[in-house]
Amino acid sequence: MPETAAARRGRLLLPTLAGYRPSSIPRDLLAGLSAGAVVVPQAMAYATIANLPVQLGLYTCMVPMFVYAMLGGSRAMSVSTTSTIATLTATTLVSAGVAADSDDPVPDLMALTLLVGLILLLARLLKAGSAVEYISKPTIIGVQVGVGATVAVGQLPKLLGEDAEFTGHGFIRSIVAAVEALPGANLPTVLLSVGSIAALFLLKRFAKRVPGPLVVVAAGILLVWLAGIDRFGVDLIAAVPQGFPAFELPSFAHFGGMLPGALAIAMMAFLESAAVARGIRKPGEPQIDSNRELFATGAANTLGPFFQTLPAAGGFSQSAVNQGAGARSQLASLTTVVLAVLVALFLGPVLSLLPQATLASLVFVAVIGLVEVGAIVELWRTSRNDFWIAALTAVVGLSAGLLYAVLIGLAATFVVIFRELGRVRVEAGESRAGVLPVRLLGGMFTANALAYEQAVLALVTGRAGVSAIALELTRLETTSITVLDMLADLDRELGGMGIELRLAAVPESGAAMARRGAWFAGMERAGRVYPTLEAATAAPLAAG
Repeated sequence: MPETAAARRGRLLLPTLAGYRPSSIPRDLLAGLSAGAVVVPQAMAYATIANLPVQLGLYTCMVPMFVYAMLGGSRAMSVSTTSTIATLTATTLVSAGVAADSDDPVPDLMALTLLVGLILLLARLLKAGSAVEYISKPTIIGVQVGVGATVAVGQLPKLLGEDAEFTGHGFIRSIVAAVEALPGANLPTVLLSVGSIAALFLLKRFAKRVPGPLVVVAAGILLVWLAGIDRFGVDLIAAVPQGFPAFELPSFAHFGGMLPGALAIAMMAFLESAAVARGIRKPGEPQIDSNRELFATGAANTLGPFFQTLPAAGGFSQSAVNQGAGARSQLASLTTVVLAVLVALFLGPVLSLLPQATLASLVFVAVIGLVEVGAIVELWRTSRNDFWIAALTAVVGLSAGLLYAVLIGLAATFVVIFRELGRVRVEAGESRAGVLPVRLLGGMFTANALAYEQAVLALVTGRAGVSAIALELTRLETTSITVLDMLADLDRELGGMGIELRLAAVPESGAAMARRGAWFAGMERAGRVYPTLEAATAAPLAAG
């Protein structure tokens, strides 16, 4: 018997296997292998953004992806680290002084990832899934422009043959490092970088089904193994240990310094995951539950750090590959996990032959796509406010740093939200027998209650022949003492002008709360609360 929608929503483990058909297994296995060919080398490359060992990116393809597969609601989303998350991780570790104070940043990274997970779980406990989504798209675009430009410039020294990573120090320092690296550029490294970048762009443009990252990584390893290009000054990555990540405890020595960054990473991790999950959802598939995604992403980041993982989130490129290859459930992600485990167990010595420039090329191509010029132009055409939010966020990210960019973008978004919530929209109809119908076209809150009172009073000031106002309150589904006090004060003000106040179409949920106060209960006893605006307008005036 098929599961009902309610049963699917209540299913804690493997919700994407609800109603699963065995005939979909081959598609899921193929999708998982295809996504793995992209996500494994890409995650290793992203680890270098934070100046961390590449195997930490590999480990992030294991535990976080497994946990999300067990708990998450998106059928095709693939969860590991992303360029945005890796860049914010780098910035946070540098800002907290980890790079300067510690020879081994891994315990501090573990604490940061754990902190991100706990923040996400706390947000789930508070059922804040929908609240987090108030962060506007312009803010995301601005942060992505900052990330894309900062990381792309930060990779230039490695593309030129310098073993250095400056992304965590910001855009300006990365430009300085790139300029300083020019005199010492290594020609074989430059040729390898140019060839790798060209191959990635060409494969992405003309052979989308071919896993470009896997091809480029394999080519780089073969050039070292067969041609010995490392003899010509081409730097290789640090040796990759073979086997599973060791269980380790985090260090909280830099807890205070990492907290602001952890908040920014948690917000971006959920926003990226929610955007990817909704973006790849097909018609007919279950709706994405924001709070379930908060729980799944939070659990992935809470359990992952004990196995040396970076903060994790849903990645668009790997998820798109997953879906494009026919993923029908999170069985595809579990297949990718198995692939990552096999790589860790058996291919450590092979991965140690990988040139630094090859990984830098992967990162460079991936982050360049974050600078969406078309999206910025579209913002300019459709909404100048949104454009300036994106521009401000991007400029702050490039100058002051990405953590400040997230905070500025967040603040700008809430300024716009509060301004929109505070807008007063009233509409007066045609007066009938001295009764003026008035509709409130927006919700009433503590912040705009006084403005609504003044707007209604302005409608009757100087208007002759008005003996009563019928106020339609269809949006008063919930209320507060401030709103009720405003309505009572409006009643007194109108009464002093010889005008009767009538309330119409009050939702039962709002009325139930309002009845707890003496004023609204008195209005009902006096017969001045009507079921519809038409009834309130048509009722005769009281004699005298």
